[in-house]
This record gives sequence, C-alpha cells and structure tokens, in this order.
Amino acid sequence: MSNLSIIEKGSVIVTGGIITFVGKSANCPPLSDFPEHTIIDATGKAVLPGFVDSHTHFVFGGYREEEFSWRMRGDSYMSIMERGGGIHNTMTATRNASFEELKEAGRKRLDKMFAMGVTTIEGKSGYGMDKETELKQLEVMKSLDEEHPVDIVSTFMGAHATPQEYKGREDTFLDYLIKEVIPLVKDKNLADCCDIFCEKNVFDIQQSRRYLTAAKNLGFKLKIHADEIVTLGGAELAVELGALSADHLLQASDKGIADLANSNTVATLLPCTAFSLKEDYARGRYMIDTGCAVALATDLNPGSSFTNSIPLLFALACIYMQLSPEEAVSALTINGAAALGIADKIGSIDVGKQGDLVILEYPSYKFLPYHIGMNIVEKTIKNGVIFN
Repeated sequence: MSNLSIIEKGSVIVTGGIITFVGKSANCPPLSDFPEHTIIDATGKAVLPGFVDSHTHFVFGGYREEEFSWRMRGDSYMSIMERGGGIHNTMTATRNASFEELKEAGRKRLDKMFAMGVTTIEGKSGYGMDKETELKQLEVMKSLDEEHPVDIVSTFMGAHATPQEYKGREDTFLDYLIKEVIPLVKDKNLADCCDIFCEKNVFDIQQSRRYLTAAKNLGFKLKIHADEIVTLGGAELAVELGALSADHLLQASDKGIADLANSNTVATLLPCTAFSLKEDYARGRYMIDTGCAVALATDLNPGSSFTNSIPLLFALACIYMQLSPEEAVSALTINGAAALGIADKIGSIDVGKQGDLVILEYPSYKFLPYHIGMNIVEKTIKNGVIFN
C-alpha cells in the first residue's frame, strides 16, 4: 500500500474511455498522432486514479439532526436506535419519499462527491426493510447510474435492522427477505452485492451466516457490517464466507484481523463514522502492519456519518489512524475497487482500465491530508471525459 509507483514528468492517454498509454512523457507517442484528443497540461500538478468510495448509504429520505444533538449530550447510537430512532427514523422517511424525491437528493450528493474526485461509489439500500421501499431505493440507484457520470455499484441491505412490525421475530424477518425480496432483487438485476448489519442486538453471527449464504447461493457478492459496536466475530465470518469486504471493524479481534490478513477480504474502514460517534478509531495502522488490504470509505448516511467529505476522510485516516499519505491513497483507489470486486477495471492508472482520473491543484498527493478539510481536486475525469 505504500508503493504508488509514481511517475515523474509522466503522461496518460485515454482513448474511447480507456487508458491506452501511461509512462514517462519522453516515451509518449507524438501528440500529432492524436488530433481528436483534448490535451491537458498538468505541469506542476498531481494526477491520481479516480477515488472509489466503497461504502455509502447515499439514497435515503429525511435527516436526523435532532438525534445528532442527542448524541452530543451523551446518548449512545444504540440507545437512540433501541427507542425507535436511528435507522428506524430514516426507514419511515424513506418509505414516505417518492422515487423522484430520492433520486433528486441522491443526484445532489453524487454531484458533490464527483467534485471531490469520486468516480465510483457503492450505494446500499436498507432504509425500507420492506419489498417496495428496498426495490425503490435500488431502482433509484440504477437510474442514477445510467444518467450520472459517477459509476454506482449497488448493494442490497434489507437486513439493516429489524422493522417494528417484525420486532422480536428477527428470524422471521430474515426468512421474508431470503424468500421474497432477495430473489426479486436478483431477477430484476438491481444489485451486485448483499450486506447485513452483523451486530449485538441487531443480527447475530448465526443469522448473518444464514442470510449471506442464501444471497451467495443466488450469485450475490457479499459485504458485511462487522464488529462496529462490540467484538462479535463479524470479521471472521466475512473471511469464512469469502466476502469482498468486512466494514467498520472498530472492535475487530486480533484473530479477525489475522484472518483478514490471510484472505482476499478487504478491511474497509470508516473513520468519519468513528469521528461522528466519538468512538475509538479502527486499528488501521495495526491492520496494515499485519498484512490486511485496507480500504477507506465515507459511510455517507443520515445518522452516524452525515458527510461525503473526501478531504475529511484523508485527514482522519492519516492523523488519527496513522496511515501514511501513500497508504491512504491506495485505500481510496485500488483497495476501494477491490472492495467492490472491480479492481481489474478501475482503481489505478494502468493501460486497459477506465480513464478515471483526478488532477490536483498541487504537485503532490501529500497535500490531500495536509491541506486539512479542503477540496484540492481541480479536475475530475470520468471515462476520458473532463469535468471541472
């Protein structure tokens, strides 16, 4: 993760949306061979792969600003959730929101992320926890993916919590999702991945294994909210099932981290969430030193991380989780792509990959965490198309 393979005085050529050359400018074919290409002089600037935000909940209705103030006075995230707030609050607002309302709000969030250099994101459902709203969220993402420059990898997360109508009947709720909703999501081709909130007082290890195994048998790739609040064994379960990623991991055990290090499952860390909840950060430095592939993501959602700030993400990862700037760049590019199962297509500036690039206004990637909280992306390039 520390080796960025930096090319000084380099050039990149993107043709038909695909990178066709990257290397020293001295070895670049003559520009006269590319009369139809737009030429960008990036002298004195850094060029990086487009950022990959591999964990978001960006399609939702309503907000939870009142709950944020409750947390500031000492109420815990789980205590708010247990008394009907939290995810259940957003569930009601999302069920009541129209397709167009969700789409317009989602588009605005994508616009802001795109301006900060994000060219691919993952988006989760999970704020309906019923057939109609879950499908609505996923259909909004599919529509935005077709229209917006940012590529969206959709994840079905109906098992985000247990809705009130199933309270105390968690296994019955999972049966409903497994039998009635997941097959429909597959038939409609609305999601690539399936996720579950594996946590104390939400869904336990046995329930999570059953749910994710059913999804895997239908051809879904797996992701898992793991070991966020308590040490439950979610990291170990993610490795056992061959999940693309285990996410959060604030309370991951030493064994869970060792298992991740010896697997192809990416450890996706969400420091903006720890920051917002005033929790200890995941052990990013230890994970990398142990051999884990670490990704970073914003966890944009209306409750525990109402931010899509890439500059904040870089600063928190480097200052509080002790990642080097090089490791942070790898975590938000190639490892983010791996956490979505598409590292063969995006995440690095390599011939044959999509022409997804960001140009910084400064000469080094090291300005990303150094210029704290400021967006230093000058241009975002998606599939070879230039956006300012």
